[in-house]
Amino acid sequence: MTGPAVARDPLTAALQGLRLDGAIFFRAEFTEGWAYRSPTPDQLVRILRPAAKRLIVFHIVAGGACWAQVPGGERVWAREGDVVVVPYGEQHAMGGSEVAQEVPISDLLDPPPWRILPVLRHGAGGARTDIVCGYLHCDHPLFNPALQALPRIFVVRPPEGPTAAWIRSSIDFALASGSAARGPDRTATRLPELVLLETLRLHLATAPAIDTGWLAALADPILAPVLARLHAAPERHWTVRQLADTVAVSRSALDERFRQVLGRAPMRYLTDWRMHLAENLLATTGHSVAAVAHRVGYDSEEAFSRAFKRVHAVAPGVWRAAMTGGQDAS
Repeated sequence: MTGPAVARDPLTAALQGLRLDGAIFFRAEFTEGWAYRSPTPDQLVRILRPAAKRLIVFHIVAGGACWAQVPGGERVWAREGDVVVVPYGEQHAMGGSEVAQEVPISDLLDPPPWRILPVLRHGAGGARTDIVCGYLHCDHPLFNPALQALPRIFVVRPPEGPTAAWIRSSIDFALASGSAARGPDRTATRLPELVLLETLRLHLATAPAIDTGWLAALADPILAPVLARLHAAPERHWTVRQLADTVAVSRSALDERFRQVLGRAPMRYLTDWRMHLAENLLATTGHSVAAVAHRVGYDSEEAFSRAFKRVHAVAPGVWRAAMTGGQDAS
């Protein structure tokens, strides 16, 4: 089974160079009201991949809508066809539109090993949401939580067309394959890898990661710690001097390194990164434009709107309406 036909741009080529392996590990039929809490990262590793340091978790929303949240993080919303990614395998919660008590998912699933794909059914009998859950393992710095190269949890909304159709058919394939009693290896196909690679490609297409240099920068001894600081606190009023001091190099040396590997100056990278984070918040949360502006480092909504319009040619509110179909994310 192959993924959607996409041009082999530098980002796609770089992502396809990642070594990923994993499986679809359960599907769920939730009915309103419902909510569950995932295992901790250590518990998840012990259950699914004892030899791994950490796992990447993703959830494909096959029908309905839901929210997802990591502790202390934003509550993001997803609808049918969306993919929720927890890149560092953190403990997280998911639920529906109605208020419900969070139930540990370990209370809802039989312990492994599973001969067929487990089907989790939970809720109070209202409107239904179907979710397909998978995991992957990868040692690349992209998935190192210390670098925070990706949001702790994010939603990817595939555009209508071949990609969305491919993800839909992938869901159907996973369900058909996993429901047959042919042993647990039936779920250990390349499908999770292909889905995650395509999801990452869509997510990073608007990030300052448009070339292979970004993935290389995450392993660079000078750039990696600087990027970690920018990613961890994008709202801070950084200067090149502050960033250079953290890695004991001169401002000119740091600027040159950024331009060599990333093709842009440090402050330009920070601006691009802020815009990327803002897009994610606007598309998947109910925060006001002013709140998003503050979260990504702008002192005023007006300054943020000007910067956003320089990138997208439209105001943040207009862009959000186009991305969400005019509906509030929540």
